[in-house]
Amino acid sequence: MSTLSILLIEDCAEDVALMVDALARVVPREQIGVCMDGAAAVDFFQCRGDYASREEADLPAFVLLDLGLPRVGGLDVLRAIRAQPSSRLLPVTVLSASDREADARAAAQLGANSFVRKPGNRRQLIDTLGQLARYWLELNVPPPCCARP
Repeated sequence: MSTLSILLIEDCAEDVALMVDALARVVPREQIGVCMDGAAAVDFFQCRGDYASREEADLPAFVLLDLGLPRVGGLDVLRAIRAQPSSRLLPVTVLSASDREADARAAAQLGANSFVRKPGNRRQLIDTLGQLARYWLELNVPPPCCARP
């Protein structure tokens, strides 16, 4: 099984640094993976490119997905995640600055488990990420196909 607990798909290096620091309060830093654009994320789930040696069943416990990604947008990444049988039930939380109702609706229709708006300040973002990580890693009961050992 994966050594990753969380896969963060986010393109802003400053946000990535802050988010990894916040998540590392809940899980060891080495259990947090990062894809800096949508194409890398699709490669991760399709086990190609830099991720060609990854076993298809070797998945994180959950994904934090930004919508505004370069090369391949967040909604298309979500489509790719749900298209793979191995990741079809993988918990995905869209974490986006978007306040567009259409984005939240589209994410839900494509199978996002939740849509969370990125808080405007650093302290709130740290708190939100901690709550999300604790929920998905400690409280949520995953489907049997996705259960962690």
